[in-house]
Amino acid sequence: MKISKKVPFVLITAALLMFALAAGCSSVAEPVQREEGRVYELVLLHTNDHHGRILPQGGQGGVAERMTFIEQVRANHQNVLLVDAGDMNTGTALANMFGGELDIAAYNLMGYDAMTFGNHEFNVNLARINRQVGLSDFSWVSSNVQQGRRYLGGNQYLVMDYEGFRVGIIGITTLRTLDISSAHAMNIRFLDEITAAQEAVTLLRERELVDIVIALTHLGDNRESDEHTTVQDVAAAVPGIDIFVDGHAHSFFSQPLRVGNAYVVSANDWGRYVGEARIAIVDGRIQSFDWRPVAINTATAQTFAPHPEMTALLAPYLEQAEASLSEVIGNATDTFIFGDRQTRFIETALGNMINDANTWYFREVMNQQLDFAFHNGGNMRAELPAGPLTRENILTVLPFENFLWIVDLSGAEVIELFNFMATIPQGAGGFPQVSSDVRFAIDVPSQTISGLTIGGAPVDPNRTYRFVTNDFLLGGGDGYTILTRATNQYNAQLLLSYVVIEYIASRGGTITPATDGRMVVTGGVEVR
Repeated sequence: MKISKKVPFVLITAALLMFALAAGCSSVAEPVQREEGRVYELVLLHTNDHHGRILPQGGQGGVAERMTFIEQVRANHQNVLLVDAGDMNTGTALANMFGGELDIAAYNLMGYDAMTFGNHEFNVNLARINRQVGLSDFSWVSSNVQQGRRYLGGNQYLVMDYEGFRVGIIGITTLRTLDISSAHAMNIRFLDEITAAQEAVTLLRERELVDIVIALTHLGDNRESDEHTTVQDVAAAVPGIDIFVDGHAHSFFSQPLRVGNAYVVSANDWGRYVGEARIAIVDGRIQSFDWRPVAINTATAQTFAPHPEMTALLAPYLEQAEASLSEVIGNATDTFIFGDRQTRFIETALGNMINDANTWYFREVMNQQLDFAFHNGGNMRAELPAGPLTRENILTVLPFENFLWIVDLSGAEVIELFNFMATIPQGAGGFPQVSSDVRFAIDVPSQTISGLTIGGAPVDPNRTYRFVTNDFLLGGGDGYTILTRATNQYNAQLLLSYVVIEYIASRGGTITPATDGRMVVTGGVEVR
């Protein structure tokens, strides 16, 4: 039988271990009792990259629908472990309105056991992280992020006992979080992913005598930069981990990835799938691992109806949000396509509109002399649908509370800036979207740019250029360290979403998607 997380077994174990380490002793946990040769079962359910998707998106997902599936599994299996690999935060206006409180409440009701931190948990400040941890009935586990002398969330690892076997859980967050979030401004420390994982695994294997180690990792299986440690890297370097439940890349797995003896799985994103593994354990070892991604409904079929308890939980939040978010602020003549995160791959109508909104606002409304605007494609998170546009639509596309700044760089530095853009891999959040003032081409294989013009002329290395970007990039986020050299900085104290809403109004409330060749990408991957 599993020891309930609500019993402070994990905290007591961790406290005793720390005491033992401080005292220099080598106390070891009692081994689990089991019948030799008997088959024990664990059902592992997992999600990742929820990103505030409380309600179904295009008929898929939804926490009420997810809960129905989870309850069905629990009704048929004694040992069910429910975990999440991070990025609960940031994604919809509904979730952002309540600062993640609604998402935490939903996870509490679904009965999650454990979760690790994704990079988007670090978008705001440490106070919000600690508040969310305090609201959680489940355990947060982090083996490589420290706040002072403790591990963020309070647990370097977790230990869970079942009849016949013991499970240890670690949590690892990508060090890229320091570049792609506000973590660098927080009083926390990130440890090397591989070193931290190995230390936690050693403690679990040698002190806690666990049989199975599960790593909740927010690393991703696609390399975003030369310094990026992927889940495959950790799996290859730390052989003591049996199962990796990964997030960050939003990858869809149809079957587990094998790295050495480890199973690596991920469940796409937004709660559209729940990964389900039925694990047979004999004599403390995995005998079989039967895994599948379970679709939580589709655009054409509803397999899982909304759970009534979750529906009741959501009702007052939805009522409160409805009045503000449902206000119609404009109309789109056609869909501003997002697809599979197209803003991270190519020029898009969505990125064009957002950047052109910036240059319009600061030139026409604030009478600023401006050369161009640019933002990171990862700042844009969803499509704008055809038809009436609400505040919720805009805030879902632009969920981050990014403030706009106007700054200067020399022409030589601007050339350096665009050369850096050419090195950003397609699919990474730092991939640029630019205003209509800019024209250039990126050759993906050679990581070079050509034909760069601003305002119809080649960039003059000796003149000064003034442009708009967001506070995240200005602080060096997504690797844009060159922006930390920017001078003559002006904080407009305006949110990007506000400027876009004002731009739509200036167009009589009607916007039309269009691309114009301002950024040509050649030799890259096919986008969807």
